[in-house]
Amino acid sequence: MITVIGTVIKYIRKQKKYKQEVLGEMINVKGNTITQYEKGKRNPTFETIEKIANICDYTIYFKNNKTGETFTSKDLDRKDI
Repeated sequence: MITVIGTVIKYIRKQKKYKQEVLGEMINVKGNTITQYEKGKRNPTFETIEKIANICDYTIYFKNNKTGETFTSKDLDRKDI
């Protein structure tokens, strides 16, 4: 079952013209792991999603729909979570 995150990973990978194996090497996983993420057979951790986004020159934004406040994953102090 294809998931939203799998679709996003595939989209941003293709925008950079990276093969699955190449992206896998860049984040220290096997190329078939990227395939599994993209097909929804395996769920990446947030840290993995963040690595993929950073490598592909994307930023993950979080927005509070009530207040309009936004922040990125880079704004988080990992010790606070």
